[in-house]
Formats: sequence, structure tokens, C-alpha cells
Amino acid sequence: MKISNAEYARRRRKLMAMMAPDSIAIIPAAQEKLRSRDTEYPFRQDSDFYYLSGFCEPGAVLVLIPGRAHGEFVMFCRERDPATELWHGSRAGPDGACDHFGADDAFPVTDVDEILPGLIEGRDRVYYSMGRSAEFDRQIMGWVNSIRSKESSGASPPGEFTDLDHMLHDMRLIKSAAEQKLLRRAGEITASAHRHIMRYCQPGMFEYELEGELHHQFVRGGARYPAYLSIVGSGVNACTLHYVENSSKMRAGDLVLVDAGCEFEYYAADVTRTFPVNGRFNAEQRAIYELVLAAHGAAIAEIRAGNHWNQPHDASVRVITAGLVKLGLLEGEVDELVEAQAYQPFYMHRLGHWLGLDVHDVGDYRVGDEWRLLEAGMVMTVEPGIYIAPGNTDVARKWRGIGVRIEDDVLVTASGCEVLTADAPRTIEEIEATMAA
Repeated sequence: MKISNAEYARRRRKLMAMMAPDSIAIIPAAQEKLRSRDTEYPFRQDSDFYYLSGFCEPGAVLVLIPGRAHGEFVMFCRERDPATELWHGSRAGPDGACDHFGADDAFPVTDVDEILPGLIEGRDRVYYSMGRSAEFDRQIMGWVNSIRSKESSGASPPGEFTDLDHMLHDMRLIKSAAEQKLLRRAGEITASAHRHIMRYCQPGMFEYELEGELHHQFVRGGARYPAYLSIVGSGVNACTLHYVENSSKMRAGDLVLVDAGCEFEYYAADVTRTFPVNGRFNAEQRAIYELVLAAHGAAIAEIRAGNHWNQPHDASVRVITAGLVKLGLLEGEVDELVEAQAYQPFYMHRLGHWLGLDVHDVGDYRVGDEWRLLEAGMVMTVEPGIYIAPGNTDVARKWRGIGVRIEDDVLVTASGCEVLTADAPRTIEEIEATMAA
């Protein structure tokens, strides 16, 4: 289950069709990053580079030149080297970049300083995302300045730099049928892992034991890596939004909030479930959980093509505010409390974010001054939550330290939406039954 070379080629053609005449686009690959002395972090390709090529090696450069007679897709990459490959694995090499990844021309990346300035020279515009890599920024400007230094001899430097992000990220925002399949599979693997740890969880375990079980299930499903640092926060740790220490012992009577998703073929899942360590919600936990679940349902009911990005969030805010009033955690008229954002001490983040090659995926949330309208093929998270800080003396002690978040991945469809992670138990009845089993 992968993206086909034909789809990568379609993406490149679509991007080039949006580029100005006599222009060039330059996209560098990610670099390997040192972890400690002689070891590196696991390599993960730059998402934009991968989206246009499917090429997974570091240190490469992808170049698109619409209308170039000798081929519009040029790649610079590492050469084959049997001695190095013996230690670190095979490389595609320039021939492989052409034969297996569809490049029209490919050169050793060691020749990029010699060849790429000649490809830039005479172009009116360079599309490049400045500011991501200081080292590559300097390299780009060095090539341009070398062309400028030869203007008196007839060289023609580019007259304009344009950020590539807007066009490319708008493309990435709408997922193709193949991308939807990968996101659906990532969601299935992740939902299965969440279901597994509900059955596995016992009082007295450490949070990192659940984290280990999650990652084990990801790998068993074919997803080698989590899409982000997994959060396993029990008790008051659930009230820290980005808690990743995962080092506390879990106690009977506490909730545990687990925010974790796998990455499958570069596509991310992002799921949160909150459940009782001992398998049974108490009265206060149940009340807060049911309120978050109601907000979750209200938000999903607003996800359909033609509605704007903020409508699901607004729906969740209204449900949570009304519920907090009903529980006595807020006082006043719901409309006035919403207007005053009185819910923010309990619900301080937005409902969700785009999802795709990045867990917080690319794409604007506003177009001009207006919220973006949802379109079929967009994928977003829905993650309302309520967090009652242990030091919040404005509420009764019985509520303090309860943190609940429920998060799913949702695909906008032509007729409404599809919850890609629905297999992860979500209702109280489903959770308690799963844990009892």
C-alpha cells in the first residue's frame, strides 16, 4: 500500500502548471541529524520533498523546471558507493532516481554547485521556501550571487524569489484517494493499539508500560514509528497538555489520558482516549467525560463540505460551556460566558488541526480574513477536552485533577464526513466493556 509513481508525477505536473513562465522550483531533502557522537536520529524525509518524489534518502535536491527541453524533473542525489552501502544500506544513485523515481535527469549531489547555477541562470523566478535551512539558504544565495557577478558577461540572474509553500501546501491539503487509504490504515492501526492498551492497563503499572505496548502494536500493524511523542498522562498529569515524561505509576481511581498515533507510509494518525486505570469511571469522571463526548459529537456533526473551519470548534465551545454551567463549574448565561471565553481555564486549546504527512499538517485555516471552507478530501482532528487543574480553588475539590480529551481523525467527504479512527472505543460503555474483557 503505497503512493504510485504515476501519482507523484501528477503532483509535479500540477505544481509546475501553477508556476510562472521561465521559473524554477528547488526543494532540498532533509539531512541526517546527529543524536549523540556516532549515532543519528532515525531519518525521516522532508514532507514536501517526499510529497513530490517518494524519494527517502537524505541530502538530495529536487528541481522542477517547467518547459525544459531535456526534462522538467531533475534530481541531485548521492552516488552509489558499495563500500558505504555495505555499512549503511543501498542507495538509488542517479540512475535509480531516473529508473525508479521518474527523474528526467539526475546528477551526483556533489556536482550540485557546478550544475544547478546553470539551471537557475536565465530564469525569471525561483520558487524556494527560505528560512527552513540556514545552510541551504546560504547555498542558494551563493549560486544566485555567482550568477550576478557575471552579469557584465551576459549572465542573467533571477529577478524574483517566491515562497513555494502556499501553492504546494494547498495541494497537500486535499488528499487523493490513495492518501485517504493510507490515512485510513494509519487510523486502523492506531485504533487497534488504543483498544489493546485498554485491555492491558492495570493499577500499579507505569505510564511508560502503556507507551511501550502502544508502540509494539504500531509495529505489529506495519507502522514502525509513532507520528509524534506519545502522551500517557495519568491522574493530574492528564491536565498537562503536552505531558511526555510518561514516568508515573498509575493508581486505581485515576484516569489516564493517552494521546498517540502511528505513522504509516509517512501518513500520520492522531488519537486520544481517556479511560479509568481500574476500568470503572467514578461519578465526577463520568460527568466530565460525558460532557467532552457530547462536545466531540457536536463538532463532528458540523464537519461537511461547505461549512467553515471554525464551525466545529464553535459547536464544541457551546456544548462545553453549557455543560460546565450545568455541573456548577461556571456560573452565568451561556451566551455571555461564550462571548467572554469563560470556558478557557478548562478548555484552552482549539478543536483540532489538519492531518496528513505531518501530524500538524500544512494548509491555511483562513483565506484572507475568512475561515476556510471545508472541502471533500480534507482531513482534520477533532479533539475537545476539559482539564481541571489540581490547584484550581474556584471549583470543588472533587473535580480537581480531572483531565479528559477525546480525539479522532476525520475525513471530509462529499456527503458529510468519515471518522477514520472510529474503531477505538469511545463511549463509557464501550471503554468499560473493553477493559472488563
